[in-house]
Amino acid sequence: METKRIAVLPGSYDPITYGHLDIIERGAALFDELVVAVSENPAKEPLLPLEERLQLIRQLTQCHGNIRAEMFTGMTVDFARKIGAEVILRGIRTFADFEYEFQLALANKRIGGVETVFIMSSAERSFIRSSLIKEATALGGDVSPFIPVEVFEALKRRLAEKNLLVRSRVGLDGDETPALGNEGSGLRGEAIE
Repeated sequence: METKRIAVLPGSYDPITYGHLDIIERGAALFDELVVAVSENPAKEPLLPLEERLQLIRQLTQCHGNIRAEMFTGMTVDFARKIGAEVILRGIRTFADFEYEFQLALANKRIGGVETVFIMSSAERSFIRSSLIKEATALGGDVSPFIPVEVFEALKRRLAEKNLLVRSRVGLDGDETPALGNEGSGLRGEAIE
């Protein structure tokens, strides 16, 4: 009997973007089963609750019979072994991502004996970052090219609940930030006079 090839794609997905979905769909084509593993990042305070992130991923990937989303805590290699995955799948956007991911892949192999496979982001999706999406949404920017409408609605609702939905020049990190508007002046004000 042939063994199922299972890969795990870990991340916080706060929120899930079209960049994530691109990697998920392409990864699902390479493996018998792809487990989108949603974790809490102790270094970050998530905007969307874990259960809502899982629900959004499940909703957006339901048309694929070989994708499932699960929550996990602890080390990715331990979770991968627990579910029988032999591969950790990671998306790479930039060279800076590669440097970090390369070190992580070596550690995961050494610690847990799990291989890492990298998929390069599509060029049109390579700049999309969840933090950029959250800030642009808070500032009233049009993020429709980067996230599904379900994700946008969840973000707007959560930002409003936290009183972070603003039209001012203050970004989520407290820095001066011009609001996104018809001028398209950008998210950060550092280089804008």
